[in-house]
Amino acid sequence: MAAMVIVNDPGDWDHAYWPLLHAEWNGWTPTDLIFPFFLFMVGVSMTLSRSTMGSRWKSVRRGLTIVALGALLAGFPRFPLATWRIPGVLVRIGLCYLAAVGIFRFTAPGPERNDWRHGWRLFSWIIALTVGYWLAMAFAPYPGHNPGDLTPAGNLGAFIDRAIIGQNHMWLRRAWDPEGLLSTVPAIASTLMGVLTGFWLRAPVTEGQRTWVMAVAGVAGMAVGLLWDLAFPINKNLWTSSYAWFTGGAAAFGLAACYYVVDVRRWRWWTKPFVVLGVNAIALFMLSGISAKLLLLVKVIGPAGKPVSLYTTIYRQVFEPMASVYNASLMFALAYLAALYLILWVMYRRRIFLKV
Repeated sequence: MAAMVIVNDPGDWDHAYWPLLHAEWNGWTPTDLIFPFFLFMVGVSMTLSRSTMGSRWKSVRRGLTIVALGALLAGFPRFPLATWRIPGVLVRIGLCYLAAVGIFRFTAPGPERNDWRHGWRLFSWIIALTVGYWLAMAFAPYPGHNPGDLTPAGNLGAFIDRAIIGQNHMWLRRAWDPEGLLSTVPAIASTLMGVLTGFWLRAPVTEGQRTWVMAVAGVAGMAVGLLWDLAFPINKNLWTSSYAWFTGGAAAFGLAACYYVVDVRRWRWWTKPFVVLGVNAIALFMLSGISAKLLLLVKVIGPAGKPVSLYTTIYRQVFEPMASVYNASLMFALAYLAALYLILWVMYRRRIFLKV
């Protein structure tokens, strides 16, 4: 969540360090790990939640609430019906959660607890979703394009989004959307990878076994992604199957490292700030998005006598004189994160936790 705020809110988008930017198309940067890591952790949390196998309505309500919050954030503050973006980050999270819960319940072996049999069924779904997506993107014919077209406007996912959603309701009204309908399929697989890891965290094994198996599985997942990249390039915007496996492996490896540091070695002195941000993750996401939009909406008179957004004014008058343009842009993002952290810290101290 901290990385998300820093990436989404630089002082100047033209002067952000490359690790804080998405890859332009094929390939990846550290920023491209944030979203799949989040979906991975959604999957992990499902195995630790009693409601996953509890009331169906609670799960449906939770997923639909996340989708609704995403739609609210996309439309805020003017809610233009003609150009209201339908896909989005929270919308994808909600859809992946709904699909993953449905698959989780469908593949459950029965009232008896059998995580191993359940895990193998979920693993089969991960393979089916990623292989099926690759086959569709690489070989399925569609009007006006050759099969296997992976260009931004020419890929099958973009074609489906334009036909169903309409270009006016896509990201910046472009011909493609990074959170489109078809690419949600492998994103569901990313969530299920987290479910499998959550099963392993509950397994009756030693802490050492738990750590090294997660780490080895993570390396194996990254290797699968890198090999698949040769035929189906790693691409966050298309959420390619190679991207799903590579980032799922990286998430498992990262969780193994955190588990070893926090739960095995008990080095927890550094974790409190991240706990404050994590327990109110949805609140942070909504607050960061709405606050940034308001700062961009409010106009003040700039030095040239023309209206300038309050967001830009704060950056130029406070941060730009302090350092080089790249460092000033980063300092603005860090200050924005610090301001949001103070709000969430007060909520944490008062035991206010906004959940869906």
